[in-house]
Amino acid sequence: MNKINSIREREKVMPKINVKGNQISIFPIKDDDYICITDIAKYKNSDRTDDLIRNWIRNRNTIEFLGIWEQLNNLNFNPVEFDGFRKEAGLNSFTLTPRQWIEKTNAIGLISKQGRYGGTYAHKDIAFEFASWISVEFKLYLIKEFQRLKDYEYKQLGWDIKRNLAKINYRIHTDAIKTNLIPIELSSKQISYIYASEADVLNMALFGMTAKEWRENNPNNKGNIRDYANTAQLVCLSNLENLNALFINEGLSQQERLKKLNFIAINQMKILMQDISLKSLSDKNLDNNKK
Repeated sequence: MNKINSIREREKVMPKINVKGNQISIFPIKDDDYICITDIAKYKNSDRTDDLIRNWIRNRNTIEFLGIWEQLNNLNFNPVEFDGFRKEAGLNSFTLTPRQWIEKTNAIGLISKQGRYGGTYAHKDIAFEFASWISVEFKLYLIKEFQRLKDYEYKQLGWDIKRNLAKINYRIHTDAIKTNLIPIELSSKQISYIYASEADVLNMALFGMTAKEWRENNPNNKGNIRDYANTAQLVCLSNLENLNALFINEGLSQQERLKKLNFIAINQMKILMQDISLKSLSDKNLDNNKK
């Protein structure tokens, strides 16, 4: 929802929906949307919106609904004041305004706003209930248009996420190539050395160093060399493990295997990094074309 709110901020206007020719304002608060019931009341009588809202809120059924909603969604709701209002509801002398309800019960389902976008706003659950009191037909159109707005916002959100991920991936992979992830060609001395662990044979083929050498060069890093490998390196490493097992069965010496594995690692990493880079470039170009 924070991303959706940023979309609204860029538009510099409070989102509105058109319901049967009436502009209904929507006010986002954290992860929820509040709908202007003052605008909804205009559908019934544009000159008496406040009176309509007061008549609705003083109704016993409305108070019951609001109280239950607050108990389900508001830990700071004041049930004592709620019981007082509930007992008085139905009396001819009983009056209640949205502001009184909010201040006395610590309610969060209704909001009274002043200024440019002034009016009474209600959480969408409550706003739909008020719309039903005004007109069942209007409520159905309101729900339809509200959902249309939400669908549009989530599509925009999804597109922004994909676009940003494409940019991030492109940066990651181009930077990765710059850091020389392509394995080095091992020297004759490195190949001729006898490695006690087959794991280090693979480490030398791909990373150009043993696990011990990596720990000595990275004393502040936890884990081992493979914990810091990227996706392409892990794919290549898996391939090398399978090939090494095959070479062992064929009776190749460690030196022969290491030379072959190093050659394969260099070529596979070149292909893997090239494919990733081209995909990232393609995503970036697609992103630019859609802007």
